[in-house]
Parts: sequence; C-alpha cells; structure tokens
Amino acid sequence: MRIIAGAHKGSRLVTPGGNATRPTSDRVKESLFSMLEGYGVLQAANVLDLFAGSGGLGFEAMSRGAAQVVFVDSSLASIRALEANADKLGIGHSTAVSSADVIQFLGTLPDPAHPEARVFDLVFMDPPYPLGEDAVTQVLSRLRSHLDEESIVVIERSSRAPEPTMPGGLEVFRSKTFGETALHFVQLTVEDEVGDGADS
Repeated sequence: MRIIAGAHKGSRLVTPGGNATRPTSDRVKESLFSMLEGYGVLQAANVLDLFAGSGGLGFEAMSRGAAQVVFVDSSLASIRALEANADKLGIGHSTAVSSADVIQFLGTLPDPAHPEARVFDLVFMDPPYPLGEDAVTQVLSRLRSHLDEESIVVIERSSRAPEPTMPGGLEVFRSKTFGETALHFVQLTVEDEVGDGADS
C-alpha cells in the first residue's frame, strides 16, 4: 500500500500481516480524495480514522494537507503498523494512535459542552464488512455530537450491503459504488436552512 498524492506521495506503508484488514484500493482512494478536495474539507482538517487498519486513508489525508489525525483500531497488529507508519513518515507529532474498540473510544471523548471537546472535520469509517448494520448505526450515533455542519463522514462498505441506517440528526448526502466497494458520504442534517452547498 502506498500514498498516492501530496507531500508523501509514493511512500509505502507498513501493513498488518494476514487478511484481517482490507486496504482501500488506489482507484477508490483516488476518487474518494478527489471528491473530498472538491468539498474543501482536507486542508488543515482534524481527522478521525476509525477501524484504521494500517491508516491508509488517514495518512493519505495528512499527505494532502490535513493538520492532524487520530487513528483508532482494536487490533495490536494494526496499532503496530500505525505507529510504524507515523514514524516512517515523520509525522508522529501530528498523529495519535488509540488501541481501543471504536464504540468504547467514542464513549471516552469529552462531552461537547466540555472545554476540551473535539470536533472532527473529516471522519473515515472502514469497518469490517461482517460488522452488523446496527453496530454501524451505533457508532454513528456516538460520533454525531463530535461533528459540526461542515464535517463529513465517509463510510466504506460492501456494495452488496444496504445503505447504512442513519441515526437522527445525520443523513447520507452522496453514495458512490466501485465494484465491490461502496462509499457513503454523511453529514449532519441541515434543518430550517436552504442550500447547504454540498455537491450531491
């Protein structure tokens, strides 16, 4: 796996052994980041990479101008790969790696009213395909309070799976399929406003 554009273009990433992770293909990644650049969400972004694996999406975002990335994964092999990649790219000061279950991690984030609460501009969710739809919805429900009206969540799922069920306050504003992979772009529901500027 390699970074395909930006400051670290061409850098190869350490990947966990075995087939427990499912790296996003270069074709899907290029299309995804082209869309994100069109939305203007990458520059100086505060990024959260859930079910991060080797961190291909988070590190690609850093290469293209994101300010910082928090990586979350429960696999020890993935944690080791994430730390090795941050060190290899020399960006450890701009990354944080959390060895935790995603739902538990989101439960530890400060309440939105807390002075240390964090808002994420961009969130990647690439859960294992066997993860049930109810669990995906639960993650989104916990994530919702750490987003603002400009935030974008990208969910990568099997193209054979149904569109993720959104909890109240979130909506899918764009979906795109690439063979076996489907990308769903999610944002806060815009209420009582006309024209949010999203390209759907």
